[in-house]
Amino acid sequence: MKPRILLIYTGGTIGMMKDPETWALKSFNFEELLLHIPELRQLDCEISTISYTHPIDSSNMNLKSWQRLGEMIHERYDDFDGFVVLHGSDTMAYTGSALSFMFENLTKPIILTGSQLPIGDLRTDAKENLITTIQLASQIQNGRPIIREVCIYFEYQLYRANRTAKVSADHFEAFMSPNYPPLAISGVHLNIDQNLLWQGTFDEFAFAKANQPQLPEDEYKMFYRPDFVNDVVILKLFPGITPEVVNAICNIPELKGIVLETYGSGNAPSEQWFVDAMKRTLDKGVYIVNVTQCRGGAVDMGKYETSVQLKAIGMVSGKDMTTETALAKMMYLLNYTTTLADFKHYFEKSLRGEVTE
Repeated sequence: MKPRILLIYTGGTIGMMKDPETWALKSFNFEELLLHIPELRQLDCEISTISYTHPIDSSNMNLKSWQRLGEMIHERYDDFDGFVVLHGSDTMAYTGSALSFMFENLTKPIILTGSQLPIGDLRTDAKENLITTIQLASQIQNGRPIIREVCIYFEYQLYRANRTAKVSADHFEAFMSPNYPPLAISGVHLNIDQNLLWQGTFDEFAFAKANQPQLPEDEYKMFYRPDFVNDVVILKLFPGITPEVVNAICNIPELKGIVLETYGSGNAPSEQWFVDAMKRTLDKGVYIVNVTQCRGGAVDMGKYETSVQLKAIGMVSGKDMTTETALAKMMYLLNYTTTLADFKHYFEKSLRGEVTE
């Protein structure tokens, strides 16, 4: 039996074609996908399509959009062997990270892709991205999908979604995975490095499985967990940042968490006003996680004097997580933990392969 793949179009450049009269970009009917990309007929799988009634630009993605997408997959989870999500590239890393936490113990691939040029453009990267993504999602071995995690495929490389960041608005190589190698590379051959794929563990998140009976590892089922907390913010440090700016962020009503983008290996101003502002915020019950502004490397609080005080007041380390993933993970954990100790334990631990332990 051929693998069944569901193709979900949310919006974005990949789903656009130029009107032959006006040359304006417009969405095309994905039910006619094979007319536009007849090469898909050569793939050894069955492809079904579904599209948002009103496709959205990825700049308009938000928590409700993530939950809507997650529900579309969850409702059809048992009917397909893999899922391909066509998504605008601007916020793809955020969406991929969020989906990775929504689906605990994922047993099938969810792969996001998009393009820098519309599917109808002469020089488009859309066709290769789409064809290879579907091919990757349909890879079966011993009756099971080879890939069982949320990924992003772009320009010949398959990445773990919660390890990616968009780094170029102009190049076809729009994404990178700074702290984890590609899971697969598409060349003359489609090479999947199975040693790099997320295998999952079944004791890493005990509180999330509190109602799940004790079963052999291969019998655990996927659990869908779409409930995130939206009251979070990203605070990016910059030279000359003022107390007024920091305090305005820290005093947002109903704020639950801050992703603090620091310098280098987790360094921040050592001025007393800044440390006091962070401590006051933590004392109010707002969780703060420290991630680096650098695209590569990791937070190592205490390595330099300018991060010793952050560690001392109880700030949580984001280690080598991307900002996109730290935000999604914080939104997820705020709903499933009740103490700072629990939050810190699970945030600094790898739940979906998002951090190097």
